[in-house]
Amino acid sequence: MTSDKRLIRKDALGKDPNPTPGMTRAHAIEVPGLTSGTVSVGPGVMSGWHHHGTHETSIHVLKGSLKMEFPDGAIEAKEGDFIHVPAGAVHRESNPGSEPNLAVFSRAGSGAVTVNVEAPPKP
Repeated sequence: MTSDKRLIRKDALGKDPNPTPGMTRAHAIEVPGLTSGTVSVGPGVMSGWHHHGTHETSIHVLKGSLKMEFPDGAIEAKEGDFIHVPAGAVHRESNPGSEPNLAVFSRAGSGAVTVNVEAPPKP
């Protein structure tokens, strides 16, 4: 457990150590058990397939819309909406809007935060 209290300014966010094609992630907080930051997908762009290992993920869409595709379906979130991505759930994000989107993510778990994978077979 850390006892350091910190303010992380937006211009001090760190680069994603394991990027996924098509998305831009910036990490603000990386402590044992928790990773938090921002994610953005450009208009009309679709990310690569990936999952977040043992991490449960919460995503809050701040700007635009975010489509989350899973092998068995998809959901679309708009500004103000939250998405829960269960640990191990293979998915990819896209931006169906005409402007870049922006979301905040928080992940709780251990081990690799992002695992890029090949496209899963369709059910």
